[in-house]
Amino acid sequence: MKITVTSVFVDDQAKAERFYTDILGFTVKDDIPMGEHRWLTLVSPEEPAGVELLLEPSAHPAVPPFKEALVTDGIPFTSFAVDDVQAEFERLTGLGVVFTQEPVDMGPVVTAVFDDTCGNLIQIAARKA
Repeated sequence: MKITVTSVFVDDQAKAERFYTDILGFTVKDDIPMGEHRWLTLVSPEEPAGVELLLEPSAHPAVPPFKEALVTDGIPFTSFAVDDVQAEFERLTGLGVVFTQEPVDMGPVVTAVFDDTCGNLIQIAARKA
């Protein structure tokens, strides 16, 4: 068994697509119309056959309160691996991304957390050598 698709709930798929591709650097894998919404998955350009990130609409009534509770408590919805958290923090900050946690050394990893503009906090992390 392996993970092939994971989701992040987004308030607006078009806005999320722009942020996750233009700012974060992911590429669109699938963009399939599904009525009001789309099956919109992204992949890392470093692993085009890797795990897909589904930009899932926040349409279910349980999703908005769930997302709001996570943000209120400062809990990231998911985490993305990077090689160098400090360098990615500087790159993303330069592009206008707002961080709720600047890079922090947490023993075996360095992490930082940013607002994805779509209702989520996202963590970036790098394992130390």
